Amino acid sequence: MTKMAFLRSWATQLTIGAFLLMAGTGLMLFFEFEDGLTAVVHQWFSWFFLIGAGAHIFVNFKPFKSRLKSRSGTIFAAGFGIVFVLSCFSWGLITGPQLERPIEEALVFAPLSALAAVIGNQPDVIIAKLAGQGIAATPEQSIYKVAEKTGIDENILLGIIFLPDRKTLAAK
Repeated sequence: MTKMAFLRSWATQLTIGAFLLMAGTGLMLFFEFEDGLTAVVHQWFSWFFLIGAGAHIFVNFKPFKSRLKSRSGTIFAAGFGIVFVLSCFSWGLITGPQLERPIEEALVFAPLSALAAVIGNQPDVIIAKLAGQGIAATPEQSIYKVAEKTGIDENILLGIIFLPDRKTLAAK
């Protein structure tokens, strides 16, 4: 089997499968159904889509070039290229994804006493939740410091505090 035949044998199938996965998870994210691993799967499995699409373009390069030379091909490619470039700017809008990292960092680096106030609890409630998982902490410590001390991932610690009835988070 030649290299081109080998690429053809999987490139289109990979592209189709990854496209269906990206379309499904993309729709779920658009309609804010983000339970489970939807966003993680969408982000990480998009690499398979890129690999499949890249291989598909490579083995079909002549028709690809021909399509781009057509008027409609040029318009679509230019249009999506412009949208891509424009999407790199916020244009003064504040979006949820822009806020996620600074909010998470504020939660992770704040003392547990401040974190408790933000979620409407007393510090001893948070300390007790952590202690219930075998994690010793003080109100002056941050999630970052507790993670550093225990080796437990920050997201797991935040999950213990924010998610209801997670009995085995720290064990993972």
